[in-house]
Amino acid sequence: MIRIVPREEYCIGCRLCEIHCIVQHSRSKNIIKAFKSERRPVKRVEVEEEGHVSFALQCRHCDEAPCVTACLSGAMQKDPRTGAVVNDPERCVGCWTCILVCPFGAVRRDEAEHKAVGKCDLCPDLEVPACVANCPNEALLMVEE
Repeated sequence: MIRIVPREEYCIGCRLCEIHCIVQHSRSKNIIKAFKSERRPVKRVEVEEEGHVSFALQCRHCDEAPCVTACLSGAMQKDPRTGAVVNDPERCVGCWTCILVCPFGAVRRDEAEHKAVGKCDLCPDLEVPACVANCPNEALLMVEE
């Protein structure tokens, strides 16, 4: 199982993880188009800050994922190959139960899609998720457990 582990001692709150997440999930994969001319996708990582402490918050792909258990339509599923918790937007009915039960607050409403949720998908088209690959301080690590 691959997980992204935040290291708050190295995070400076630059939010580059958020920016690269948005670009990676945009239609064009171009930073200018993603922010200026396209419908902006929901960011799947969010930097939390309190005083001098900051860290990136995203789905932990829980072994016993409450969002998968609570999903009424079966849209939230555990990928048997990778162990990642994935969301099928075609099956999502927009009940938001997954948002309510996530203990980390890592599942977000995708307001542009009106019913689907947005959450970390570990960037399945990339060898290393965009947030990890573009963190200048290595505050995000990809680990395999």
